[in-house]
Order: sequence, then C-alpha cells, then structure tokens
Amino acid sequence: MLRGIDPRMTPDLMSCLMQMGHGDELVIVDANYPAASTAAQTIWGAVIHLPGFSAPEAISLITGLMPLDGFFDTCALRMEIDNEPDALGDVHKEAFEIINAAKPDGSIAGSIERQGFYSRAAQAFGVVATTESRPFGCFILRKGVIF
Repeated sequence: MLRGIDPRMTPDLMSCLMQMGHGDELVIVDANYPAASTAAQTIWGAVIHLPGFSAPEAISLITGLMPLDGFFDTCALRMEIDNEPDALGDVHKEAFEIINAAKPDGSIAGSIERQGFYSRAAQAFGVVATTESRPFGCFILRKGVIF
C-alpha cells in the first residue's frame, strides 16, 4: 500500500500513467466501445480495465494524479453524440465538471465526431475501459506537465 494513492488505482493504470509523457493521450471508454481492438493499436497495447467505474469516476481517479495539458488547443475531448454534435449527455456533463476543475487555466475541453474519435483513440498511449453504460461515454485526456 502506498500513501496518498487512491486504493482503487490499479497497478496497470498507475504504470501506464507513469510511463506517459507530456502530450500523450489516454482514452477512457464506455462498456460498448471496442476497447480490445483499439487498445491493441496503442503504445500500451492492452486494455486497462476499471470494472465498476463510470467514465466520470475513472476521469476523477486519473486526474487526481495526472495533470491535464495546457499547451495544446484541448486538454480533453468527448465523443460527440451521432447527429447531435453540440448535445451533451449526462455523462458528458458529469465528466466535464471534473475535467474543468482539473484543467489548467486557458485550456479547453472539446469534442470529436465518433469516427474521428475511433481514429484518434487508435493513436493514443493507452485505453482505459470502464463499465459506463450511458451512450457516448468516451473521452480522451491529454497529459500535461507538473509545474
């Protein structure tokens, strides 16, 4: 056991976060997302499972340790709802509340169309699979630096 680390943190997630560098991206996905096939294309190469976590709970766990990027146009992205790119589902609202509290001043949280999300996720450092059941509950977090 380590002090100051949330006891729900898994060894795989901790190792992944520690190996990521500034600008690397971590994908947080819902239960419907093709996590295994996407993760196989990433640098980490395997799914990091967080069973029992909603997407916002996973984001809170991760941003408790990992700073979000303030040097790029967006520090986080949400998957857009098909045919409703400006609509925010409850999962997006909850996640953005956490992201907005964690992000550096001047950075923004944005959105990306579903097919674009799949393409970008395949280029990420790793994929964290939650048991989030709400549709479009998928996010990309970009790692920042500690000042």
